[in-house]
Amino acid sequence: MDKVFLLIVIVLFILAISDLIVGVSNDAVNFLNSAIGAKVAPLRILLIVAAAGILCGVTFSSGMMEVARKGIFYPGSFNFTNIMIIFLAVMLTDVILLDLFNTFALPTSTTVSIVFELLGAAVGMSVLVIMQKGEELGTMSSYINSGKALAIISGILLSIIVAFTVGAIIQYISRLIFTFNYNKTIKYFGALWGGIAITSITYFILIKGAKGASFMTEESVSWIKSHTLLILSASLIFWSIILQLFLWAFKFNILKFVVLTGTFALAMAFAGNDLVNFIGVPLAGFESFRIFSASDGANPDGLLMSSLAGKVKTPTFYLLIAGLIMVITLWLSRKAKSVVKTTLSLSDQDVVDERFESSLIARSLVRQAVHLNKAVQKILPDSFLKRIEKRFDPSHFKKYVKQNPGVSFDMLRASINLVVASILIAFATSLKLPLSTTYVTFMVAMGTSLADGAWGRESAVYRITGVVTVVGGWFFTAFSAFTVSLLIALILKWTHLYGLFALIPLAVFLIIKTHSIHSRKLEQEANALEKSRVSSLDGDSIYKTCSENVSSILLAASKIYSRSIEFLIKEKRKKLKENIKEVKQLNKDAKTLKKEIPKTLQRLIEESFESSHNYIEIIDYLREMMHSISFIVNPIYEHVDNNHAPLTTFQSVNLTEMSKVLKNYVTDSVSVISSSDFSNSEKLIDKALELNERITKIRKKQLKLLKKEPGSTRTNMLFMDILNETKNYILFMNNIFKSFRDLAKSNQLVTLKSIL
Repeated sequence: MDKVFLLIVIVLFILAISDLIVGVSNDAVNFLNSAIGAKVAPLRILLIVAAAGILCGVTFSSGMMEVARKGIFYPGSFNFTNIMIIFLAVMLTDVILLDLFNTFALPTSTTVSIVFELLGAAVGMSVLVIMQKGEELGTMSSYINSGKALAIISGILLSIIVAFTVGAIIQYISRLIFTFNYNKTIKYFGALWGGIAITSITYFILIKGAKGASFMTEESVSWIKSHTLLILSASLIFWSIILQLFLWAFKFNILKFVVLTGTFALAMAFAGNDLVNFIGVPLAGFESFRIFSASDGANPDGLLMSSLAGKVKTPTFYLLIAGLIMVITLWLSRKAKSVVKTTLSLSDQDVVDERFESSLIARSLVRQAVHLNKAVQKILPDSFLKRIEKRFDPSHFKKYVKQNPGVSFDMLRASINLVVASILIAFATSLKLPLSTTYVTFMVAMGTSLADGAWGRESAVYRITGVVTVVGGWFFTAFSAFTVSLLIALILKWTHLYGLFALIPLAVFLIIKTHSIHSRKLEQEANALEKSRVSSLDGDSIYKTCSENVSSILLAASKIYSRSIEFLIKEKRKKLKENIKEVKQLNKDAKTLKKEIPKTLQRLIEESFESSHNYIEIIDYLREMMHSISFIVNPIYEHVDNNHAPLTTFQSVNLTEMSKVLKNYVTDSVSVISSSDFSNSEKLIDKALELNERITKIRKKQLKLLKKEPGSTRTNMLFMDILNETKNYILFMNNIFKSFRDLAKSNQLVTLKSIL
């Protein structure tokens, strides 16, 4: 039996390594998003700073490990077997759930996950134990530490409100002081702000976090506690003077220094608070096994784990190994970068390609906010409002973004994000409350972006929907973690742990599957990014890039049309289903180009109004053309999928011929568009008219045939619909061709004017 439990301990540590990798992929957003969003340094430098913070932070997490052992349940009420089942259920659930959320680039809370997994597995085992003993469910309180669990859950929920509110207030006050053009005001207040920020971080991480450090002696902690005021005063004076001297002597960028320091501090706070989420349970399992091994052959079903309730100092060696795994993951994980994008898109100061659509809740909140804003404006004097508006004028920031593309917000907001979040997290760690670092950092970022005016009328509904989606995801995490962990615990108990041999392969399969899904998503995002880069080009390059992007869609659409006709005639259902997937992707590509119009117009209008008009026409016609393709492909698939009657010989022959002629027409048009030589454009325009006349003749012939041989009504309707949508397809294709011709002429005129 000892060998079985030894195997379980080994599995727990393997799952711990996997959980560290998955967890860091999720939580990297917590300490990287501000520095990346403000582009304070190359990513390599940011990763080095964050890695150093993680390695320091893990040594401060020893005190937090008690949460996994006795924070949610009373270990003395469970025997050794049941405790090991609880820990196994928790780790299996945690790895699967976190990886799933990472795959879809949604930042979720590892703290919420581990707390509710422990709660779910413990409740499941408690119910079984109560049933075996013949007790009433009312005795559950002797198994579950409901008071501590409620305090942890309440703290996590309260952190949403506190983080958002504090972030918004401090950002608003800071922006009033510094404005967006902070280059002037930073000379007067920058050193003091930097001194306050670094001193605050010092207080909550060093002073409040010292008692949880694995390397700190009781004497050291006591000395720090008794000299707190001296340390803080010295820190504030030292940093304020040093930063001011560096500013005068070297024009030192104080905000960049604060952001880098804040990144280090937040990575450290994250490691100190969240490491328990990844290795707390395996270490508790290992400690349980040591107690069992020292019990001289005690029955595992009779050995109660009261010893886990005592204080156990986690060896620094284990903590450092965990830190190294986290650092390696931070450097290599592609999923971490995907999760970072979500937070940045919701806090970007500029108009971006919003990840989320609007929702009823978002629209209602924005509507109420607009009404409230109008009411406040009526009360306050105009002079006061103008002064406030001037402090929040983002024009200077917009100029900065033009010179530094890719910046989501400025360094002032980045520094506040980091300082506020690290203080809140470190404070919670000092109270041994496993606060959700994801909750705190995300909601602080949302609060600061709201105060900064990033949630304007153009983007507010989308940003609020995004926040609601992420917060909803956290609650979904709690429900899923509780339910899945409870079920896995029951399965392991009922199968006498043999179910483990089925659950581990299932977990591996799910992780491999989600990795495959994520790889496909990255490939699609890369393609979308390539198509969207048109907005960053000048007028001369936009035609070439636009023609490349649109031409690839036109050729792909033509290919899909030809194959759809072929597969309809041959009744190949699976092939038609693949066509539908390709059409959806082409629609996404066309939609991406449509979303880029506002940014592209800013470039084009500066050079030529006509060019901007032509560009909009091209993208609009492209979207309409893709709708026509969808209206052809989808009904064809439904017809074959429902096993309706095939096409008649007349219908098959005419559609096949039309498909060939149409393919040649599209190929010739794309060739002219790519070369931008429209000297013979009238021939292709006439060809489009001829194709539409040909479709009209085919339709008339079909109507005459219906009088003699009615045939299948559904098949005839499908044939007529295909002809009608093909006519629309050709019309939009012809309009795209003519708009490209006009765009080419506009560019030539602009070039000629610049030469003259």
